[in-house]
Amino acid sequence: MEFDREERKGGRGAPRGEGDGTDDPRRRQGRRKMCRFCADVKIVIDYKEIAMLHPYVTDRGKLVPRRISGNCAKHQRAITQAVKRARNIALMPFAVSGE
Repeated sequence: MEFDREERKGGRGAPRGEGDGTDDPRRRQGRRKMCRFCADVKIVIDYKEIAMLHPYVTDRGKLVPRRISGNCAKHQRAITQAVKRARNIALMPFAVSGE
């Protein structure tokens, strides 16, 4: 019986608490992202700099959420405001056309 338990260890059907630790929700998170704008205060969020805003908008035209981009709440709000301003003066599209 002991041999069977060792063989199953870490694979499918292993008892809870054994294996590679994927059952623990704290292990799945990975490394915490640092806000790019807090790390380097020289970077200014400006609606006219489309190249700087481009990574924070998906190919469908949606804004990338904070948990994905790694921004702090303050800078995420500033990015959102800058993207909205850039959309209003037609520097960025509101949505992708159906091509």
